[in-house]
Formats: sequence, structure tokens, C-alpha cells
Amino acid sequence: MTRTARRVGIVLFQLGGPDTLEAIEPFLYNLFCDPDIIDFPFARIGRKPLAKLISTTRARKVQHHYATIGGGSPIRRHTEQQARALEDELRGQGVDAHCYVAMRYWHPFTLEAIEQLRDAQCDEVVLLPMYPQYSSTTTGSSLNEWRRLFSDDVPVHCVEPFYRNTMYLDALVEKVNEALSRFPVPERPEIVFSAHSVPMSVIEKGDPYQRQIEETVRLLAERGGWTNPNRLCYQSKVGASRWLQPSLHQTVRQLAAERAREMCVVPVAFVSDHVETLGEINHEAREQAHRLGITHFEMSGGLNDSPRFIQALGQIVYEALEHASNNLITIRSTGRTLAAPQYATAAGLD
Repeated sequence: MTRTARRVGIVLFQLGGPDTLEAIEPFLYNLFCDPDIIDFPFARIGRKPLAKLISTTRARKVQHHYATIGGGSPIRRHTEQQARALEDELRGQGVDAHCYVAMRYWHPFTLEAIEQLRDAQCDEVVLLPMYPQYSSTTTGSSLNEWRRLFSDDVPVHCVEPFYRNTMYLDALVEKVNEALSRFPVPERPEIVFSAHSVPMSVIEKGDPYQRQIEETVRLLAERGGWTNPNRLCYQSKVGASRWLQPSLHQTVRQLAAERAREMCVVPVAFVSDHVETLGEINHEAREQAHRLGITHFEMSGGLNDSPRFIQALGQIVYEALEHASNNLITIRSTGRTLAAPQYATAAGLD
């Protein structure tokens, strides 16, 4: 039987996370071996020994985070649920969609997703980085890994960052409103928008991440229409180098010094719950806030597979397929420059 409809493979990129406590160190080793994360003169010689040192040391420090959330990261489960829900959403719109998950640093790896695509005999591939904002350390790294591994004679395109998409913003607003409703007076708590930090050296090379995070916060505040005071901070810094500031912990201390008693933390760079939200925010920052006298602490839940977010992803992919020349970026012939931050604007990623 001859197949006439286009079979579209959609690859959901994520960083991934260790699914057991034993997987923490190898996961971190993979992360710090990435040239898009650790790069310095003579890095080809020193990267692996340095990655081993950092991962061994860091694993001991973060093990308690994973222990408090059940002994492993739920990000694979959430991303695979997103993939199944997106597949159903697109098929409901008449697209012969086949969605696969490609994690950067832990299973299922990019190569595993590629093998699934080949088995499905997809006619076209759409890459969907599950990072609303672009950074060379996230989207860029995932695309570089894809190009190293995939050279099949199939059209491959990449969806642009979707932090401006109104349906995505509405999905976030819905989660924030749910969290605010748990306060006695929803208009009273300080809203703290928190994003994953990146090294200042990355920003100074032209990476648009900080600017896109700030725009996300502005668009989200406008969309939500909240009268609450709000501020932006960053989390998950590693090492002694300069990273985007202020940190989440600095912000909690500052709010306590200002005699704030209620705060609502809103993750704005993540689309699913994992160790940075469940461990760093909802456990560690919550405990810090209570020690410092903040009496009511809430975190807005991850988007995960909420219907509104899945509808947003469906719209993003469907519109891209309908207007491929405008909304999709062919990546096969662009080389590494697509992922390099200084070329983000030229590539249409800004």
C-alpha cells in the first residue's frame, strides 16, 4: 500500500536528567564534556579530566536535591508525556505526526531519537527545542549534537524560539494564577520570576538568552495583568565564574530584608518540572524563605502536559509546517554557526 501523506517526525529536544542517584555523576560528566558548555584554550586536551573532576564534586553536592524529589529527575517522563500529547494534538489537526524525545546528556540520547525516526521512515523532520528562549548552551548545543549525528537525505527544519507565542504565554499565566490563588490575597505576594542562569562569558559573546528572558517576563506580566510587585532572578549557577545575577538565593534574602512575607516563584525558562524547580525552588528556596521569616511561599507548577501548553506546541508546529519558508530554519547547510550565539539573529533565532 503506497503512502501518500507526508509523515512528519518531530523531535523534542531537552537537556535530560539522571533517572537514578547512580546516574547523577555520568549525567554531569556528559554535560561538562559538552564543548558548548565548557570551552577554553586547549580544551580538547583538558575537557575530559576537568569534566570528571567537576562531575565527581558536583554529584555529591546535588545528590540531596534528587533525593528530595524521589531519587531521580522526572524530566524524561514529563517530556515523553509532552511528546505523546503533542502527537495526538497534531494528528487531530490532520498531520501524520510522529514525536520523539532527544535528551542531550542522558537517555534517550539524540542518536536514539534518530534511530526511531529512521524506523518510522519520516519524510520530513521538525526539530522542536523545548527551550522557550534561545541559548547556545541549550538550543545551540542540541542542534550541534544533531548535526554531528544526522546526515540523512530528509528535509530537516528547526522551530524558532517560542517565548513570544501568545498561547504559550497564556499557559504560563494559567499556572501563575493557580499559584496566586493559594494566597489569602492573590494581589499581595511578590512575584519572583526565576530563570536558569548562564555564564556572563556566554552573554558577552552575543547570546540573546538574557534579553529574551527579560522580554518573556515583560510579555508575561502584560498578559497576566497582575498588580503584584515583581522581580527577575537566576538560579543553578555552577563554579566561581560570573553568571547572570541576582541569584534566587540572593533574591530571597533581599525580600526577607525588605520584610516581605509572601512570595510566589515563577519558573520562566523551564517547560516541565525537574530538579531545578522541584528541588532548588520548591524545596531549598522554600526552606530558606521560611528560615528568614517569609511565612507563605508558593511556586507555580511546571507546564508539563497541560492542555493549554500542548495546544500551544501544536499551534507552533502546525503553523511552521504550513508556512515552512517563513517559520522553519533549514539547518543542514548552515553548519555550526546556527548554534553559535553571535549568529543567532542572522539565523532568525532572535
